[in-house]
Amino acid sequence: MHDDTVRGFASDNYAGIHPEVLQALATVNGGHQVAYGEDVYTERLREVMRGHLGEQVETFPVFNGTGANVVALQAATDRWESVICTSNAHIHVDECAAPERMGGIKLHAVPTGDGKLTPELIDTVPARVGDEHWPQVRVVSITNSTEIGTVYTPDEIRALADHAHERGLVLHLDGSRISNAAAALGVSLRELVADTGVDLLSLGGTKAGALAAEAVVVLSPEKVRGMPYLRKQSMQLASKMRFVSAQLLALYEGDLWLRGAGHANAMAARLQEAVRDVDGVRLATPAEANAVFPMLDPAVADRLAARFRFYPWDESRDQYRWMCSWDTTEADVDAFVAALREELARP
Repeated sequence: MHDDTVRGFASDNYAGIHPEVLQALATVNGGHQVAYGEDVYTERLREVMRGHLGEQVETFPVFNGTGANVVALQAATDRWESVICTSNAHIHVDECAAPERMGGIKLHAVPTGDGKLTPELIDTVPARVGDEHWPQVRVVSITNSTEIGTVYTPDEIRALADHAHERGLVLHLDGSRISNAAAALGVSLRELVADTGVDLLSLGGTKAGALAAEAVVVLSPEKVRGMPYLRKQSMQLASKMRFVSAQLLALYEGDLWLRGAGHANAMAARLQEAVRDVDGVRLATPAEANAVFPMLDPAVADRLAARFRFYPWDESRDQYRWMCSWDTTEADVDAFVAALREELARP
């Protein structure tokens, strides 16, 4: 049905299942296990995540990143409360209003040049505590790595957490690409999440090489409520949960989550370096994780995308996104750059 030697640069969601994750699925397939999360693999996943993030941690496997974000935000908010995020946050621009429509949650989208919130930007959203006409702010949501490829350092997250907690707010981290952020910084999951004061984590699996496997990880159980019920009500409770948990175990019990992300980051760095001095290409931001954001002539981009698929990012600036994955090869990058040079040379 398709040529499995062809890889593009559109999204790390395009990549297949990592062979080690696929083997984990085959391994757990025999016999029967109790449904809905009472299986030995889900219990082992809970233990693994406690090892990463602390003994108080609760882990709830779900199917996808949108589901993880919506369930997490619902668990941390009441019906009259709201969430601060960036104007390019995935929950704001890429989830078809799922937080608003399915969760009934007001989002305060704050413009930011580098995709990152700061304590000062949080304070641009009025608190208006006790004002019944205003959706009371309850959660600050950040993404790491961000939607424009930048990475929050532990110190930056800690500053956000301290500021949020001083205001009585909850800090949620959308970690669909948390592995890429950790690999870029050379830090552990604990250093990047638990030690920085994050209260809620949407733990990524799909972009790291899994199939329909993410999780909501609760680091501050006292700040959320109703997680089991919200997961079920939001259609994110897997009956055969062992197959979701086994994939996350394959990633996070060892170092596969870091190995794959480190490779994807390295391929993005190779791509960035190869096009840095190419006439007709301007890089908008540095590739800190696994994405490169060039500015190109749209005609060139259209011809190139017909050969190697990728997406426009900001059409007002002729900006595009090139994304590398755990399975991107050096040959893929080199062939893509060669094709780019060919298209730029065409009249």
